[in-house]
Amino acid sequence: MHALKHARPRLKITWLVNVEWAPLLQGNADLDEVITFPRNDFRGVRGLLRLYQWSRSVKHTQFDLALDFQGLTRSALLARVAGAKRVHCLGDAEILPRILAHRVVPADRESEHAVERYLRLVADLGVIIEKPLQFPLPAGEMPRDFQIDEPFLLLHPFSRGADKSLAKADVERLCELLAPIRIVLAGRSEIKLTPQKNCIDLLNKTSLVELIRLIRRAHFVVSVDSGPMHIASAITPKLLGIHTWTNPRIVGPYQPDAFVWKNAQIKRVSELPMETAANWAPFRSQHLPALAEFVRAQF
Repeated sequence: MHALKHARPRLKITWLVNVEWAPLLQGNADLDEVITFPRNDFRGVRGLLRLYQWSRSVKHTQFDLALDFQGLTRSALLARVAGAKRVHCLGDAEILPRILAHRVVPADRESEHAVERYLRLVADLGVIIEKPLQFPLPAGEMPRDFQIDEPFLLLHPFSRGADKSLAKADVERLCELLAPIRIVLAGRSEIKLTPQKNCIDLLNKTSLVELIRLIRRAHFVVSVDSGPMHIASAITPKLLGIHTWTNPRIVGPYQPDAFVWKNAQIKRVSELPMETAANWAPFRSQHLPALAEFVRAQF
């Protein structure tokens, strides 16, 4: 949206976003309005009534165009519910969004980074995309009682995605190998760790805006493939993304100077051949010493 607003400053832009991700748009000067979609409120029979009431509330503005970046049936229907005169989506969207869209922009999720794919929707409007891209995220807020003056590693070891997380024993061992470097553990997980003396355990203890601030404050970030990894990529190149079955050339850090772990190798994402990036190799305990050595070299 920043590229679009920069090119067409008179445009009035509204962003429809799930409630849990709305903090990412806090204070965004490119947006005239943020509409939150509380999808958890729309479950069951009563949820249908609340959905109807919500849909009527979003029609206070006449939208000339809806850009459907998500390409899901839900996002396509919401664009229609909002009353947009035109809806544009990408060619790799689900079937129904392509049927409902007024324009389908060619895209290929098998050979192009997700950010570049999304930019196709903007470029298709005649907007010239200027590089490097800017990602206007909020400054964030420091967690309460968090006081560290020394450089620290922010470690985000767990993901909801299958086979993306590090094993509990591997996280604890990595912390041992990196001592005395100070490590801050962040993210969400039901796994209970036994933190080492050099660790501060903030698992399940930070909000999204607090996580953003921790990323900005960290000397280096190590994260499994997840939403927080992409937030970190938008903020800093001092990042290592750990990828098992996902392809970092497609869904990895967008920062050209960021690093990725893939197939037991650590490379800058731009140096990883597409065919190699598409392979799948799990992260195992024998990979920990090399990972720890790499992280130490960043301090």
